[in-house]
Amino acid sequence: MEASPKMKHSQSSTSDLFASFIEDFSFNVAISDAEKNRIYKLRHEVYCQEIGYHPPGTAPKNIEIDAHDSHSIHCLVEHRRSGLAAGCLRLVLPASMSAGKNHRLPLQEYGEQSLSHGTLHPAKLPYDSICEISRFAIARAFRHKPIKHETLDVDATIHEFTPEEKKTFSLIIIALFLATYALVGLMDKRHVFAMMEPRLPRLLSMSGFHFTKVGESIEMHGTRNAFYIDHRKAEQEMHEDLMPLYQHIRKELSSQLEELPISETWASYS
Repeated sequence: MEASPKMKHSQSSTSDLFASFIEDFSFNVAISDAEKNRIYKLRHEVYCQEIGYHPPGTAPKNIEIDAHDSHSIHCLVEHRRSGLAAGCLRLVLPASMSAGKNHRLPLQEYGEQSLSHGTLHPAKLPYDSICEISRFAIARAFRHKPIKHETLDVDATIHEFTPEEKKTFSLIIIALFLATYALVGLMDKRHVFAMMEPRLPRLLSMSGFHFTKVGESIEMHGTRNAFYIDHRKAEQEMHEDLMPLYQHIRKELSSQLEELPISETWASYS
């Protein structure tokens, strides 16, 4: 049975939108300190200035960092024409085995008591197979509205985007998750954890990513729960129309990971 003209038009429009997104945005693994600082600055703008998160301890002004950044892979999404940082994420690899089973991933540090699933728990899964995705952030200039607090310098976010460019902005959030799945696969991990507000897994399920809730609700500037997804299953269930963008992102990140001194950085973590 042939697809209707309306369905064909919809598929063509979606394909064109993804193609435009690929032209407009690049995905960059942060290797140098300068590249990482761009990400930490964006995190500060979103988490500290908008959400109102105040990290414990002291940190250099206008960046947001924590102890887990040292054993994470960081990725920046950049808008090509403007050169602006549009979004970021990190893939946290398990901390050194010497830290013990209860301190492998960040969510164990601040949500250990909430992890209620009998088997899907970082301490009960093979050390080399687990990871956590976190610190997703989208720059204010690429969103329609602030998250909570509008404390950013408005002048710093002003940039004239074309109507065609703006059409692709809604894809940034799914592209960030596609980038994490690409990194998870490239790093040969399987068991993926994340601490998220409930609406985000529901949004991602529309793209074929079905998370399992593995923890009770906790308060972290809003309600958050621990979620889990099997990377192998996620790749199999991903919507077909996302595959071209996913393969593009995976290819772009793969060549960059070769420049990352992983063998040196995580030699003590195996």
